Amino acid sequence: MIEQQQNNPLHGLSLETMVTELVDFYDWKILDAALRLACFKTNPNMPACLKFLKKTEWARERVEAFYLYRFKRMPKGSAAQFELKPRERGFEDGIVPRKPQELTVELIAEMRAKATADYEAMKQNKGSRPSYGSDKPRAQDSYAQNRSSNNKPAPSQDPKNPWGK
Repeated sequence: MIEQQQNNPLHGLSLETMVTELVDFYDWKILDAALRLACFKTNPNMPACLKFLKKTEWARERVEAFYLYRFKRMPKGSAAQFELKPRERGFEDGIVPRKPQELTVELIAEMRAKATADYEAMKQNKGSRPSYGSDKPRAQDSYAQNRSSNNKPAPSQDPKNPWGK
């Protein structure tokens, strides 16, 4: 009996093909801004980049995750899925990659600044214990309020339809 392969865009994809697709679409400068790997900044050429990524597992996994979630825009998995390496993750049958996310160096800087601000706010909220008897809103309440105030639909809870459409 032939075992069914996982639904993963990385299955059977060589590192060279992946990096070539990323460089052709984004360019070295955007990959450097997004991934912060020296192989994309100092001496950005394919042989040097591939040599570095083949030797450095954590960097290769970072590039593979970027390929899955920014370039192929696959849906984010569960916490258990994120414990696995990108090549070992699977997706529901029928889920196909979407168009790559358009990125610029400026957009990446904005996203990084927002993530840093969110992290700092989370650290401050984690250090102080909420007083449940007070009128001050709790962090969860403000998150829910911010979540409902933007016009984006909530992610789908249906495992057969992760895109929410």
